[in-house]
Amino acid sequence: MLRLAKKHSHVASLKAVRRLHASALRRRELFDPSNVERVSDEVDVCIVGGGPAGLSAAIRLKQLEKEKGKEIRVVVLEKGGEVGSHILSGAVIEPRALNELIPDWSSHPDHPLQQPALSTGMRFFTKSTSFPIPHPPQMSHKGNYIVSLSRVTAWLATIAEELGVEIYPGFAGAGLVYGKDGVIGVRTNEVGVDREGRMKDSFEPGMEFRAKVTLLAEGAHGSLSKEAIRRFNLREGRDLQTYGIGVKEVWRVDPSKYQAGHVLHTMGWPLDWKTYGGGWVYHMHDGLVSLGLVIGLDYSNPYLSPYRELQRMKHHPFFRDLLSGSATRIAYGARSLNEGGLQSVPKLHFPGGALIGCSAGFVNVAKIKGTHNAMKTGMLAAETAYDVATSSEGTENQEQEKSNDMSAYEEAFKNSWVYKDLHEVRNIRPAFNTSLGIWGGIAYGGLDSLILKGRTPWTFHNPTTSDAHHTKRASECQPIEYPPFEAPLSTDLLTSLALTGTNHAEDQLVHLRVRQYEKAGDAGKEGTGEGVGLKAEEKFNEGKEVRKNHVAVNVGEYAGLLGRACPAQVYEYVEDESGSEESWGGKKLVINSQNCIHCKLCDIKVPTQDITWTVPEGGGGPKYTVT
Repeated sequence: MLRLAKKHSHVASLKAVRRLHASALRRRELFDPSNVERVSDEVDVCIVGGGPAGLSAAIRLKQLEKEKGKEIRVVVLEKGGEVGSHILSGAVIEPRALNELIPDWSSHPDHPLQQPALSTGMRFFTKSTSFPIPHPPQMSHKGNYIVSLSRVTAWLATIAEELGVEIYPGFAGAGLVYGKDGVIGVRTNEVGVDREGRMKDSFEPGMEFRAKVTLLAEGAHGSLSKEAIRRFNLREGRDLQTYGIGVKEVWRVDPSKYQAGHVLHTMGWPLDWKTYGGGWVYHMHDGLVSLGLVIGLDYSNPYLSPYRELQRMKHHPFFRDLLSGSATRIAYGARSLNEGGLQSVPKLHFPGGALIGCSAGFVNVAKIKGTHNAMKTGMLAAETAYDVATSSEGTENQEQEKSNDMSAYEEAFKNSWVYKDLHEVRNIRPAFNTSLGIWGGIAYGGLDSLILKGRTPWTFHNPTTSDAHHTKRASECQPIEYPPFEAPLSTDLLTSLALTGTNHAEDQLVHLRVRQYEKAGDAGKEGTGEGVGLKAEEKFNEGKEVRKNHVAVNVGEYAGLLGRACPAQVYEYVEDESGSEESWGGKKLVINSQNCIHCKLCDIKVPTQDITWTVPEGGGGPKYTVT
């Protein structure tokens, strides 16, 4: 097997070497992953995901190299075509972690933290009016900054590259590489496989990045993170993760409506009293306003559409006024976010690697912030990874295909301010799961945040069933009548989708798999991995019967939930006059994967839990710039 030079650092060269193994004899044949020779590159630390956590880890590793004198090779794999193109958040960030990582960041002439938060408010909305309400002290934004997290991430990437980090945009981490007892690296996905699974003329096999330490920084519900959590049983003794979906727009508002640095959060309408969620309005730099809505994915009514809720929210008199005059919408996007808090943080390390940032779930729901915690956990993991990767034992383990121990990172987390940050607010989100709904949550949240401040002997737990299983059958719910669109204030979904710039290569394998997993295997020897704690590789079925059952349940019982829930119109249940084996009741599932903006809602919310989000060809997806 060909191995690249240790110092290889150019994307074009990597791709050229990868193409050497695209044998013409195999083109147009069915792709068989067991019969492909892969290029392998050896690195010290491989980081999957070029977001705030991954880049903070990379920067910290290179800082330690400079401080301690031992050279270390750091590679970041980013599935987006450019760093930042898949990043979306509110976002008001707390600069605590950034101050530690780059103390002189404000002296950088190109830094993107240009708009400090100057005023804060919170309002409760009814259908026709709104009124101010007190906000928890955690939502005081003094010292914080209103930013485009996409731009912040792109800026961090330039700093990382200046320090010698190798960043490869367009390289999607598709699988973990297992050694004798755990993870020894990452495999990128194949390029040039058509929808039928056949190799096109452009076929290029994926590469393997063999690493002493693998850090997963994929964001919420990442595909490799899910695999690591399942196969190493990292959620044992922890609560299930719970999620929300955030749908967002960026507007350039009329100058008379712009309030530089103003931060507003909303509760109430358009959501009912049983549905957790809330909105925001952030007046960013340069006359831009970020606005959006977060909805807990434990909502019960299958007729709910997150996208339509956002459009309806803008019909409120408050938003009609804000978006009047010369206002122009310039961006749209959506993503899932972790809401489970400290109780749902899994075990953070596994043989050969660790989970950082939203791959583990460090969002402080009371603050509505996670970037500071994501960055800090990346830094903490980097400090352990550096010691592991530069030790003689670490080098010996890599040569023997053994996995290195990252357990010191877990202890560092428990002793950090991130743990304290999450511990203080651990009971606030679960308080909304009572029969009193939003009113019970508001009452307890006020008591806990204003008086108790988390200093309680009890810890509420998140539900023992997933967000998907909170969905009621359509027969138990009333359809929601959404108002007609009023362009340009509100528009249909495809008009908004055009603002994301999303694009995927033509005729590629559909990355949204209708897949039914078999019962997980026992711990022990299986395939390429063996050892304590490593479960057998999971087997699954993607046959026509699985798709038929998906349609039968999701259309027959849940009124085609994904057709409304997906914020990119990926899923449609259409008439099937041919009566194919995949149809049920005259309906079949059509997956418009080219529309996908990588929000992961489908994987989380579908009642049948048979949609598995996998990475598409690297570079595909949205092209966010100001989100």
